[in-house]
Amino acid sequence: MKRTIAAGTAVFALAVLPAAAHGQDDVYAGFPVTLKGYEGSATTSVSYGGQIARQVLHDSLKKLAGKGTGAPDDALKATMLSYFEGKDEGRAIVAPASKDPFVVRQTGVDELSKGTNLAGKTYKGAVPGMPNNMTGPELIAFWIDKASAAEKGFDAANGYDYPQLISKFLLGAVFYNQAVDNYLDEKLRADTKPNDQPYKEGAAYTGKEHSWDEAFGYFGTPAHTLTLTPQAVYEIAKQGSKSEKPEDALAYADHDRDGAVDLKSEMTFGPAYYAAAFDKSGTDYLHTITRAFLDGRKVIAEANGAALTDEQRGALQGHAETIRTNWERVLAEAVFKYAGSVYKDLGKLEVILDSGGDPAKAFRAYAKHWGELKGFALALQTGRGNLGETAVRLNRIIGFGPVLLNLSQVTDIDSQGNYVKDESKPLATYRYDMLKLQDLMVSAFGVQARQNDQLADMESLLEKLGDGASAEND
Repeated sequence: MKRTIAAGTAVFALAVLPAAAHGQDDVYAGFPVTLKGYEGSATTSVSYGGQIARQVLHDSLKKLAGKGTGAPDDALKATMLSYFEGKDEGRAIVAPASKDPFVVRQTGVDELSKGTNLAGKTYKGAVPGMPNNMTGPELIAFWIDKASAAEKGFDAANGYDYPQLISKFLLGAVFYNQAVDNYLDEKLRADTKPNDQPYKEGAAYTGKEHSWDEAFGYFGTPAHTLTLTPQAVYEIAKQGSKSEKPEDALAYADHDRDGAVDLKSEMTFGPAYYAAAFDKSGTDYLHTITRAFLDGRKVIAEANGAALTDEQRGALQGHAETIRTNWERVLAEAVFKYAGSVYKDLGKLEVILDSGGDPAKAFRAYAKHWGELKGFALALQTGRGNLGETAVRLNRIIGFGPVLLNLSQVTDIDSQGNYVKDESKPLATYRYDMLKLQDLMVSAFGVQARQNDQLADMESLLEKLGDGASAEND
């Protein structure tokens, strides 16, 4: 549903939910200070600026990862590392930036939070889906080094799109991991960050209030999401798209009608963007997750600064589980979608190669989609639970690199950081593997949006390839 509102001298069409679908309490804001003995000037206990700063660091790092010229660039590498592991003052917000008339209020990371980085919050476990069992921070640092020396972040020799790999892995290794395996897990325990104590000395919020807020900040959705359609939340992230103009996106985002988008509460970032994108297929990930966050925050506020009862903590854990399972499924939906993209790319490449055409453009699209697929597959493995056999199959099917046109594939990284390649399976077999991936996402996670669904081709392609293609080597 759309209605028009005035914004300055222009009139915009605003996609909002019907009035009956939301009320004044459908915005994640304005929760009062409940901390006993607080004597400061704060009027609300809501605070998640550090998490939004990390959303911005991620967006900026992704942008920088595509700036390489094709030769080693120590200055670019240092800048990228400052956005990943540094805590430098004065870092500019590279992205998201203003796009007239979509004005972004903040221009510096310090306006959101000082002294923040991504590396300190990146998944510290080993990443078995890439060679050498690097930890999350080690893998990102390795990719940053490679990206800084690759032309526009693309390594054609090995098929790696570093901006996509870095970005999609971080969406899991920082935002998903920190939310579901920290703030909505350990920090919900009765003896950790209790609600009758400040989160830290001098804070205006209790331990449980801030822990919950931080998890919400990692999801990266506008505070007024429940008053908007998923399409509107999607358009905010895009700052306008082919279907809607930047002024439409501004109208959706600018909840306080001051003419600018406050990154702290009005912007859509990666995790929420993908939830909204899949909901265009009829699912309800975005609103389900956001509603669980809001309802959980109300439980904490109703405790009024007292320690949570077992019943209240149980209710919180229920909302946390809703968030975890739906967020996990969003990541699985992304694996499903990009497996479908890679499947189609390989089909196009087969036709081009058979006809003797130039595959460069199609190969570039394939590498981009493979980077998104691989990044999300690794992200999916950074949650609270061990995915076990599902993770093993996921990693074996995709491999350490895409199957290249000369039928080789990265199989290792040597002691000097160089990629080692070996003979791979045929392109047609790897194409069939993408259907096995889609089938795995359905059976293991029950994905529902199923964008780019290619499973209808599974039986016919198997018949074309013969019995050997169905043998499980994954």
